[in-house]
Order: sequence, then C-alpha cells, then structure tokens
Amino acid sequence: MIPTHRHTNDAPIPTALTSRASQAVLELQYDGHGLFELGFEFLRVYSPSAEVLGHGPGQEVLQTGKRKVQIVAIEPVGHYAIKPGFSDNHDTGIYSWSYLWWLCQNQEALWARYLERLEEASGSRD
Repeated sequence: MIPTHRHTNDAPIPTALTSRASQAVLELQYDGHGLFELGFEFLRVYSPSAEVLGHGPGQEVLQTGKRKVQIVAIEPVGHYAIKPGFSDNHDTGIYSWSYLWWLCQNQEALWARYLERLEEASGSRD
C-alpha cells in the first residue's frame, strides 16, 4: 500500500535540481540521501493541483496522454517549493519539498498504481 502524503517540515530539501529535457527527467540531489530522478510524465500525472487531485478524496482526475510531456519552466515558490510549467500548459501544481521527497520515496509504487488505473480506465499514456 502506498502511504498517503502528509506535509512534514522535516523532509530534506534538495541541494540541486536539474531538468534534463533529453531524458525527460528532473534530477533531485539530496545531501546524505543521494540522487533521484523523477520523470516529467510522472511529475505531471502526480501534480498536486486541483486539476489532478480534485477538491477532496475520491475526486482525483486520471491524467492520460502525458507520455511526451516536457517541463518547459521551473519557478521557485518561496523557500518551500517549485512550480513547474509543462508543455501541455499545465502550471498550477506547487510541489513542496515535502511532496517531492514523498514522490522520490514512493515513485515505484506510485507509478505502478498509475499504470493500473490507466488499464482499469482503458486509458493511454499517448
């Protein structure tokens, strides 16, 4: 079972963020925790925005057709988050350091769950 994200102030803050468009990944370097790569598609389908999450439990909206999405901009949000802009014009997700750390820690299970949901809905990544 995938643990639910709960905001925490003790999540590590990345010491470096690198967008690698040719590989469609965002690299996050953490002192003492190593390097993580989160795919652009993964970040897009798990955007912490109302468009994706809805406005409450059970209102999540399955994101389809995001295989080739790119990150075209990354803006800092204070000292606690980033706001990526995606090539499909989605730019309302604010990814806190806590949320990014949770994605890094649960990426494999979250991705598997996304693929299951796509199959159940006869959806496509393309």
